[in-house]
Amino acid sequence: MNLRLYKPSVFQGNLKKKNYFEGWYFKQVTRDPSYTCSIIPGISLVKNDPHAFIQIMDGFAGYTDYARYPVEQFSYRTNHLDIKIGSSVFTERGMTLDINTEKTNLTGKIDFANVVSYPQTLFSPGIMGWYSFVPFMECNHGVVSVNHDLRGEITINGKLIDFYGGKGYIEKDWGTSFPEAWIWIQSNNFEGHNVSFMLSIAKIPWLGRYFVGLISFLFINGKFYLFSTYKGSSFSEIRNDNELLEITLRNNTNKLNIRVLKNSFCDLAAPVAGEMSRRIKESIDSELQIQLFDKSGKQIYTGTGRNVGLEIIEDIFSYI
Repeated sequence: MNLRLYKPSVFQGNLKKKNYFEGWYFKQVTRDPSYTCSIIPGISLVKNDPHAFIQIMDGFAGYTDYARYPVEQFSYRTNHLDIKIGSSVFTERGMTLDINTEKTNLTGKIDFANVVSYPQTLFSPGIMGWYSFVPFMECNHGVVSVNHDLRGEITINGKLIDFYGGKGYIEKDWGTSFPEAWIWIQSNNFEGHNVSFMLSIAKIPWLGRYFVGLISFLFINGKFYLFSTYKGSSFSEIRNDNELLEITLRNNTNKLNIRVLKNSFCDLAAPVAGEMSRRIKESIDSELQIQLFDKSGKQIYTGTGRNVGLEIIEDIFSYI
């Protein structure tokens, strides 16, 4: 058994792998919350262009950048999340940034506190549940930090950003390729509550076939509400247009209504057979409205999430 599956935050690969990628998604939102940035360190191990990278999404300027590094400038620890790319360091307790490209000059240090981990059991080492043990999956997903507090500041292209009192979130992916099509929604910026939400619905290739998988959680003041295909949850009542996305989730005990008001989108690089050659669109400033009900129809929670991460690969609607 691969014991690293029980530590999904750590580097799951090795530098001898071929057609392989691994990336961590660090999202930071200021206390106001007027500013969002996502930092995505990772590695792409392909024959013709092996390299490490750090992608930057600047929510203030509305642009992205892709900083490349030789594989030799990527190092990691095996017992906990601690990766170094160039002069930048990323851990579960903070990150130190020193990134210089033609487009971006980014320096600073942000510490993480009160980190909330995703629940784990012997047969469910992470958000993929028992699917974590299924061989030949093209992409694996992990949630590293459901929610944490930020302390620190960065300077990006001469602008100082203060993250003291802000909120952070970390997830990751590893394997050969992203799914063919998917929906992804994430926010942990809700007024007045310690709340975090993530949803992914994806067309997942497997052994020449495919299946549509759902993984989602809603975390409210210390309690997790889980929705997933492997536990019999379902999704329905899907509506999607230029301005709005609506989905309803159901499990054995709850119903969750999800409504996303779309905003601006930026370009990101995504992996195909380990190569970061695919271009996708992501928003980090959309708005999320959720309503949670119990089995009897009583409303348990309603709230609005800001600074929402949103990806929609439109082909997904042909399969759901």
